[in-house]
Order: sequence, then structure tokens, then C-alpha cells
Amino acid sequence: MAVELNHTIVSTHDKQAEARFVADVLGLPEPGSFGPFAVVELANGVSLDFMDVGGDVAAQHYAFLISEDEFDAVAQRLRERGLQTWADPGRRTPGFNTNDGGRGLYFESPGGHFLEVLTVPYGG
Repeated sequence: MAVELNHTIVSTHDKQAEARFVADVLGLPEPGSFGPFAVVELANGVSLDFMDVGGDVAAQHYAFLISEDEFDAVAQRLRERGLQTWADPGRRTPGFNTNDGGRGLYFESPGGHFLEVLTVPYGG
């Protein structure tokens, strides 16, 4: 049996705002709804299901493999929002990296999650 990731739940204090931010920055359709979730559908059939929670939210990391053209568009959307980007997960170097023959960058979502876009998988 082939095992595929189908969805993951993303905890946040404002599921609608967090889901809209991710969908907008990545150039994806407006989030849908399913039960208590705001759902962002990705191209490979996986969804991010945003759920409101009380109390502390542990920051998570989500990485998205995108094309070079999509990278340019995402970077532009982040610049338009005035958001900081980093070349490394330690947030030491501003901007983006050229690891593995592609490009990648890290940025924070409004809910505090640490997101990454990259154009070539690790190990390229």
C-alpha cells in the first residue's frame, strides 16, 4: 500500500485569518470549510486544516515545494506585505538561499508558524 499524507491540522487562534494568509501568499484558492476547519487545498491533494484553539499555540514548520515562477510571486507578495524573509531556519541571514541548485526562503505567518518555500527538494 502506498502511504500519502492527506491532511494535517494547523492550530491557531484565528483559523480564517491564518488560512487566508497562507492561501493568499502561496497564490492558492480561497480557503474552504469542513466542520470546524478552514481548509487550504494544495496541488498534490494534501490539505492544511486550520483549527481555532485556546491557550498557547506551538509554532510549527510547514515547507512548500513550488516552481521558480511561483517563488518569484510568493517573494513579491511577502515584500508587498512588508514581511521579513530569511535564507535559513535559524533566522540569521535575511533574504533567500540558493541551496541544492534552487531557491528557498522562510517567513512567519500571523499565527506564529514558520513557513518555507523552496524550488528544489533538499538533496536536489
